[in-house]
Amino acid sequence: MTRWQLAAVLSVGCIASPCLAAEPLPAAPPPALGKTAANVAYGTHPRQVLDFWQASSDQPTPVVMLIHGGGWVNGDKSGYRGSVKQYLDAGVSVVAINYRMVTEADQKGIQPPVKWPLEDAARAIQFVRSKAKEWNIDKPRIGATGGSAGGCSSLWLAFHDDLADPKSSDPVARESTRLYCVAVTGAQTTLDPKVLREWMPNARYGGHAFGVRTTSNRDGAFQSFFEQREKLLPWIQEYSPISHVSSDDPPVFLEYPSQKKPPVKGEPQDDPTHSALLGMILVEKLKATKVDHVLVYPGQGHEKYKVSADFLITRLKAKSEK
Repeated sequence: MTRWQLAAVLSVGCIASPCLAAEPLPAAPPPALGKTAANVAYGTHPRQVLDFWQASSDQPTPVVMLIHGGGWVNGDKSGYRGSVKQYLDAGVSVVAINYRMVTEADQKGIQPPVKWPLEDAARAIQFVRSKAKEWNIDKPRIGATGGSAGGCSSLWLAFHDDLADPKSSDPVARESTRLYCVAVTGAQTTLDPKVLREWMPNARYGGHAFGVRTTSNRDGAFQSFFEQREKLLPWIQEYSPISHVSSDDPPVFLEYPSQKKPPVKGEPQDDPTHSALLGMILVEKLKATKVDHVLVYPGQGHEKYKVSADFLITRLKAKSEK
């Protein structure tokens, strides 16, 4: 992963909080590749649009969906322009999505606000599957990736039961939301403030997803979020990826490149919003349910998979087991 790509997928999730101290960025991002289809609407809202790049192949290709970070409060699919070529070169088509933000959901009275971005991600998967014939897509082989909140959305999709509605009059809604594999960077794995504070005393992220906010900044609402936990618990459980883990879930790759010191449960973290402890919380559940997974961070690597793209390309292109 280039320095520019890392900044695109991770640092956009650091709103109103200390961020990864990245190396100086290149003077300019890589040039954009021509899209097969741009700003295709998968819903009726202006942000329910996606871009599609079709890999050259005589056979249906796997797809990776890129879900941008930004805490569900900002960001844009254009931040992934430098990530596309590596997938296309490997014969994997690419989709990058925009989605509705929690800020607008909050203003519209949507409860909880995080419902909008997560359900949009699911709808985008269904829409892509509905275009399988037109876009030469291998329908089952769709993976997802994202940084920070985009990673949380990807994990939620990976673990959640299928949201398809077989009886719907809408053919898109009848499509599956299940993923073939998922690989994420700096992803939040739980939004439970009690669990987060037990693992990281200086945890500060999550309240805004459920409409808990202060007049100062998003992260400053964490104490209020913690105090309202019992009331919010049904929503917290529904929208935390870890709550939905089961033995039939797809393979998972978790990377936390911003980790500056060994992650130790109960110790404050330099970047609690993207700490490797978030991956360790999830790994406990993945081990218990025997879900295939890889966790990497500075000081703990993997001999085969260095970054998310390595994992996604390998898994999406692997031959099916007989």
